[in-house]
Amino acid sequence: MNPFSSGTRLRDMIRAIRACKTAAEERAVVRKECAAIRSAISENDQDYRHRNIAKLMFIHMLGYPTHFGQMECLKLIASAGFPEKRIGYLGLMLLLDERQEVLMLVTNSLKQDLNHTNQYIVGLALCALGNICSAEMASDLAAEVERLLLTKDPNIKKKAALCSIRIIRKVPDLAENFLSPAASLLKEKHHGVLIAGIQLCTDLCKVSADANKHLRKNCTEGLIRILKDVSNSSYAPEYDIAGITDPFLHIRVLRLMRMLGQGDADTSEYMNDILAQIASKTESNKNAGNAILYECVETIMGIEATSGLRVLAINILGRFLSNRDNNIRYVALNMLMKAIAVDSQAVQRHRTTILECVKDSDASIRKRALELVFLLVNDTNAKPLTKELIDYLEVSDQDFKGDLTAKICSIIEKFSQEKKWYIDQMLKVLSLAGSYVKDDVWHALIVAISNAPDLQGYSVRSLYKAFQTSFEQVSLVRVAVWCIGEYGEMLVGNVGVLEVEEPLTVTESDTVDVLEACLTGHSADITTRSMSLIALLKLSSRFPPTSERIKEIITVHKGSIVLELQQRAIEFNSIIQRHDNIKSSLVERMPVLDESAYMVKKANSSQENIVAVKSSQMSLAGTSVTLPNGVAKPPAAPLVDLLDLSSDDTLVPTSTSKDFLHDLLGIELTNSSSSGIAPSGGTDILMDLLSIGTPVQSDISPETVSSNQGFAPTTKPTPTTVQVLDLLDVLPSNGSVAGDQSPLYPSITAFQSSTLKIMFSFKKHPEKPQVTEIHATFMNLSSDAYTDFVFQAAVPKFIQLHLDPASSNHLPANGNGTITQTVTVTNSQHGQKPLAMRIRMVYKVDNQEKLEQGQINNFPPGL
Repeated sequence: MNPFSSGTRLRDMIRAIRACKTAAEERAVVRKECAAIRSAISENDQDYRHRNIAKLMFIHMLGYPTHFGQMECLKLIASAGFPEKRIGYLGLMLLLDERQEVLMLVTNSLKQDLNHTNQYIVGLALCALGNICSAEMASDLAAEVERLLLTKDPNIKKKAALCSIRIIRKVPDLAENFLSPAASLLKEKHHGVLIAGIQLCTDLCKVSADANKHLRKNCTEGLIRILKDVSNSSYAPEYDIAGITDPFLHIRVLRLMRMLGQGDADTSEYMNDILAQIASKTESNKNAGNAILYECVETIMGIEATSGLRVLAINILGRFLSNRDNNIRYVALNMLMKAIAVDSQAVQRHRTTILECVKDSDASIRKRALELVFLLVNDTNAKPLTKELIDYLEVSDQDFKGDLTAKICSIIEKFSQEKKWYIDQMLKVLSLAGSYVKDDVWHALIVAISNAPDLQGYSVRSLYKAFQTSFEQVSLVRVAVWCIGEYGEMLVGNVGVLEVEEPLTVTESDTVDVLEACLTGHSADITTRSMSLIALLKLSSRFPPTSERIKEIITVHKGSIVLELQQRAIEFNSIIQRHDNIKSSLVERMPVLDESAYMVKKANSSQENIVAVKSSQMSLAGTSVTLPNGVAKPPAAPLVDLLDLSSDDTLVPTSTSKDFLHDLLGIELTNSSSSGIAPSGGTDILMDLLSIGTPVQSDISPETVSSNQGFAPTTKPTPTTVQVLDLLDVLPSNGSVAGDQSPLYPSITAFQSSTLKIMFSFKKHPEKPQVTEIHATFMNLSSDAYTDFVFQAAVPKFIQLHLDPASSNHLPANGNGTITQTVTVTNSQHGQKPLAMRIRMVYKVDNQEKLEQGQINNFPPGL
């Protein structure tokens, strides 16, 4: 016989494929076998049709295309014999899926087989339907499956229940048809039918609130009886696992009880006794027992259980934390993070055990335990917990120091009630893991020291001591350099010594030694060296005896290959040599930094970063996603915001200034609004006259911010935003003068649902026809207030999108208030392609996140 004829047995083909030594040989064998099968299909070979489908299934599992054999599966299903149908249905489930259009052709065969007198053929049809059922097939065959749920044969009944799960997942509207049959399955004695029935009831609760109410009313008592029977039953070898009777049935019943008891106090009270019995009697030294206990805890925390029962559940999780199995400890930590919102005091009792988990050798357990500890911190335990974490920071792994440091700094900032404790703890963290600390942490420490005049001497002395032992920690060195530059005389003169301090003698030369070491140290970066040069300049004024030495140190860096350091050294040397008369006033101590303003800016920056991360995770095919709610620019770092370089305040022109411009330039200014915004146009004359039509850079990089101490920056600024320079302080905030009329466009309803309405109005400037300002107004049509409201938008690649900050993130109910937001779009193909936009709104209702989205294609023509 030809080795590649349709009559070749399956085992011979498998043997030939396995004998291949290379991938090319295998492809050749498969190609010849597929050619033989195609010939048999074209010749309508019925004798070996089932064998050919079996071969195709094996070839399909190897990853080769087998679509040409799909119709052969349908022919086998239409055969009368059981063997042919079995191969046909197996091929149907393996070679096709619910997205294949050819699947619709098998619906009639399935319907006939579901009504067949042979129970095995009925079982084949139910198996196939449960695996590849589409929404259309579910609607057509739901009645047959519902009828089979009432048959006497337990095997058919079990398969019908599993098939029903697939049907209601595909078509949730059919759930009500299966309520009564599903409830009746919970009374079955057959184990397989019972488990399938419980799973069907669970899925019904997921897809339908009405089903949940119906089953809660009619099935709660039966579920409790099942749980009692299986808990108290004697040894059954077929369902026993490691001495635990039927853990799978236990777990499925507990899951269903959790869904029925959620939000219903009466039903939950009815479940309390059996849950307490299971939590108390189940053995915890076996993995199967732990699985039941974990599911029991989840059920207790998910229903309206009594406080005593919740304490019992949390104590079980506490025992899990002492288990040697890492998986059990990890799920216990996960569950405790949910439980802390329900009963914080009960979780606090296990604080010591949780702290031990932070020191675990397993990285995932360490991180999860650290997150839980962070949630456990409050005003009463902040200090001891911080001490424990800082003690562990000293011996922790390098990979874990970053996460641990971030959490410790967050705890210190959030729960510090006195400045001295805050400074002490921050210095400990900087000394142990200063290289892992983010910039905003040491910025905040500098702001705090600036606002604590009684502790400035103590701080600079503490930093000096810490520098001697931890000079490799970058953030510590930067804070020390800044404080020595500002408060060096306090260090030398022992100003403001506290009772708890030990005597410390530091000379003027010692302070210069520290700064020189920072400049020449191999681990110092450009920022640290720049800050050191500035500190030296300040000390040259405050410590005259060291002036010549400082001048020599600065002169050395005039030839630095780093442009930043070279420029600073040249300018500072010039100040020392030629401008000694103004040097003292130029390098005076920085004014006290506004701590409250810094905290507000920091909070806003954190919120913008969170929004940006969420935005980056949103992907829309063929579009470019923009940052939501107007992340216009990151706020400037606080240390050098002395010149208001990053201020967003607008300038309101007065009548005097307008008269002055009118007399000077012979142009007329119209009245501006209270916000300082005037109609655009007419600025070219003024821009040309003053030569300020080109944009100037207004923001400074964080490195420059952290190192400029009390005088104008000497480095090239890093551009982040562009604005028009207002030399005369008379221009409106947008740098425009009245004189043009914008074309009018009708407002549109961009989006409307039963709960939310969005209106768009438009504004264009004639000189920039491709740019459109969209003013979006959001209105809440529901009876519930929306919080944490975020608007996101995506546009095609030929459009650029910019969102300004929204007026609020709180949207009142019933249209009693609105949120407004300005969206600027630039259509690079204006006149060729219209605007198009996809939008998404995310908000919370009663702390539950909601999402609405839609597409806008009804923009007015000309945009």
